[in-house]
Amino acid sequence: MPDPHPARALPSVSAVLAHPLLDEFRTLPHDRIVEAIRYLLDATRNALPEQPPSLDEIAERVRKILMAALMPNLQVVINATGIVLHTNLGRAPMAEIAALAAAEAARNYCNLELDLATGKRSKRQDLVRGLLCKLTGGESATVVNNCAAATVIVLRALAAGREVIVSRGQLVEIGGSFRIPEIMAVSGAILKEVGTTNITRIGDYRKAVSPLTAALMRVHSSNFIQRGFTQEATIQELAALGSELGIPTIDDVGSGAVDDFAKYGLANEPNVRDGLKAGADLVLFSGDKLLGGPQAGIIAGKKKWIDAIEADPLMRAFRCDKMTLAALEETLRLRLDPVRAADRLPLLRMIAMTRSELRTRCERFLEGLGPLPGASWTIADDIGYVGGGSLPEQALPTVVLRLRHESMGEARIAEQLRIGTLPVLIRVNAGDAVIDLRTVLPRQESALAIAIRQVLSELETSCDFNESRTK
Repeated sequence: MPDPHPARALPSVSAVLAHPLLDEFRTLPHDRIVEAIRYLLDATRNALPEQPPSLDEIAERVRKILMAALMPNLQVVINATGIVLHTNLGRAPMAEIAALAAAEAARNYCNLELDLATGKRSKRQDLVRGLLCKLTGGESATVVNNCAAATVIVLRALAAGREVIVSRGQLVEIGGSFRIPEIMAVSGAILKEVGTTNITRIGDYRKAVSPLTAALMRVHSSNFIQRGFTQEATIQELAALGSELGIPTIDDVGSGAVDDFAKYGLANEPNVRDGLKAGADLVLFSGDKLLGGPQAGIIAGKKKWIDAIEADPLMRAFRCDKMTLAALEETLRLRLDPVRAADRLPLLRMIAMTRSELRTRCERFLEGLGPLPGASWTIADDIGYVGGGSLPEQALPTVVLRLRHESMGEARIAEQLRIGTLPVLIRVNAGDAVIDLRTVLPRQESALAIAIRQVLSELETSCDFNESRTK
């Protein structure tokens, strides 16, 4: 006769505490381990099945709870989505040399604001200013902690209390509910809209200029494209008008393209150098998008405006730390050597990867993975995207692995990969779990294979257990 009180069969706290599976956690505070055991035992009592879990099963569940508790909140993940600049995953992975430079700066003292030649205090922006000028062609340059901050401080330094003229078709939301009108308001500048959503001509800007006008501004449309009956004033036209009237022109290009991406089959992304060549007084762009470096807001252009920006008290709040500057310096040095950049910048390697290369990589991966019970794989053509508000809607031809499992749906597979010890992010489509190796770093492939094997083997074990319980 079954025990009417199956909870009595549960092990004691002390029995679980003494289990060898918990030996690896003996360095943790005793109370923390006991708390996890009591939590699990209480949860098990509240939802006790007919057959209580064994001591080994309880200990294994406690081990998983403690492992999860020890994991940092910010974790390394494997990006198998095929989206190169995935904003939720930290955008561009940096070059190894840039990451090492950041680590060295973090664990040592450094000459962040010290001129070693004179022994006097210096400006931290000087560490990257010369490199930025070489890369962009600007007279001077400076760096803040992201492109939104760059927009705020530029507008504040050049136009606080005065008007900035912007096309209605460029009043975008740049992500996270940050909108150009709101950023304009925070800076203290006054937004003056011109034209219509789809048509804004240079004449609209000219008509809008008044004694209160402080600047003309072009804003990159970022993550959307207008099609059909459209027209907008070019940066050349804006810069010429600004020069004629003695009004500075600001070009917020956002994504930070310093390459001609047409060679990768991608086009229409505003280039940082082109804006300055066209006569813009300031160009603003991100460090962690198409530049391929750390998060930063970069401002390049006329020296008198850069000096005014750096003199603003808000600059101290927006400035970058030593790790960012170290990583940015190495990224800029790579960018000034296109051959080394193509080889060492993960961003460029990912974008340049052809379908033929990806197909070969998929074949090698499946060969190394080996057969897995219940799993069927296909290699198929697909499309991906650069992402991160860059090159919107332009397909990035790719080749993917499509996985189906006889016992588990694609959403469940994606979930289990996402919550694994090393989280893996994939896509799901038309009943398949879709893995795009384009965005998987080569050094992560073995870890990806382990994660897939672990998830599919656990799914198979779970299905076998459930089937045995129903017999």
